[in-house]
Amino acid sequence: MTIFPWVALASGALAASTGGVLSHQTRLDHHSGAAHTDYRGDIVVEHRQVGNPAPGGRQSTLSCRWTAGLVVNRQARHASGSTHSRSFERANVIEGSRPGWCDSHRSAIRQEIARRHGELRDHLVATAQEDHAVLRAELDRLQG
Repeated sequence: MTIFPWVALASGALAASTGGVLSHQTRLDHHSGAAHTDYRGDIVVEHRQVGNPAPGGRQSTLSCRWTAGLVVNRQARHASGSTHSRSFERANVIEGSRPGWCDSHRSAIRQEIARRHGELRDHLVATAQEDHAVLRAELDRLQG
């Protein structure tokens, strides 16, 4: 498993198109006051080598199956001044397969993930919306 913030291991095209991170900001209204939230999504890519290389004259069944998920870090600042942090994961957001050895396709897989940036961003936004119930519960506990 490889965990990487986009800046460190991504292709140049991805780093240029995303500015280095997946992020989403939103405001959650609560009866005790608004909470401004920042969500940062780091991509987790897992490669799994399957199949077998074949001896000469036979077709190989070797392929690299990969999945990409999100590790999401939330920072919320409530109107009262309190902060609320949480980290959670959304596994298997996108997936793919390439024939051959995983080591020979890592760059191509990063490029495919870069092309699918919009899908990843949509998942980050959906994950943030799902987290709103958790954040509301945290704010309710804070109020007592």
